[in-house]
Amino acid sequence: MGAGGDTPNPFKKLAFLSSGTPQAEEARVRLVEKYGDIPPEEADCIVALGGDGLMLRTLHNYMDSGKPIYGMNRGSVGFLMNQYRETNLRKRLAESKASIIHPLLMNATNVRGDEFSAHAINEVSLLRQTSQVAKLRILINDQERMPELITDGVLLSTPAGSSAYNLSANGPILPLDSPLLALTPISPFRPRRWRGALLPDAAKVRIEVLEPEKRPVSVVADHDEFRDLAFVTIEMDHDADLVLLHDPGHSLEERILREQFGY
Repeated sequence: MGAGGDTPNPFKKLAFLSSGTPQAEEARVRLVEKYGDIPPEEADCIVALGGDGLMLRTLHNYMDSGKPIYGMNRGSVGFLMNQYRETNLRKRLAESKASIIHPLLMNATNVRGDEFSAHAINEVSLLRQTSQVAKLRILINDQERMPELITDGVLLSTPAGSSAYNLSANGPILPLDSPLLALTPISPFRPRRWRGALLPDAAKVRIEVLEPEKRPVSVVADHDEFRDLAFVTIEMDHDADLVLLHDPGHSLEERILREQFGY
């Protein structure tokens, strides 16, 4: 998404969103004074001021808009964010690199037959609700691959989310452009040596809860949680394109690559 020569800057109309913290709000006020502010629906680019939580919420809220999102870190972690600077913002935007990511689409049914759907940019995770360990059955493309997984939980991660919860659960970091999903158990008990699987991103994953009344399980798509799960199907939504902008040399692809080498 670079600009060279006399190419006009495509980012004239900017919308600024903040996480609501004092630090983020102060930054938003200064940037609005300097660059103006219009409704996100009319903007050429949405600038998110906060941490990774705000970035995920912004991506969810404007998933169907096609708007590029440029984050500047006014939070604590900021893996998805750029360094905060107030100067030359439109120039930075014009020179930024676009990363295209696709979310997961989750369709869940609880024990009462209620149905729920949600997108997940990082991962969909199943977690036990009580002291009782979960028992799960896993099918890939309608073929049973694991008749019984006894575990605290399991998650399915996108490449963009593979360095988040997935990595904390000892799952693999996936290059951003890899056509893969990571299926990773969370504290598995049986099979004790199973450490997960890499799946093609065209795979359709179905996970069924065994003994759901005795061993209740919740399912979480990023920040949307549904409890008392009966079963869930998860697949990548290739029709949804999310555009993140990062400064040259600090693209999401580069950050994920750095994570693989521990820096």
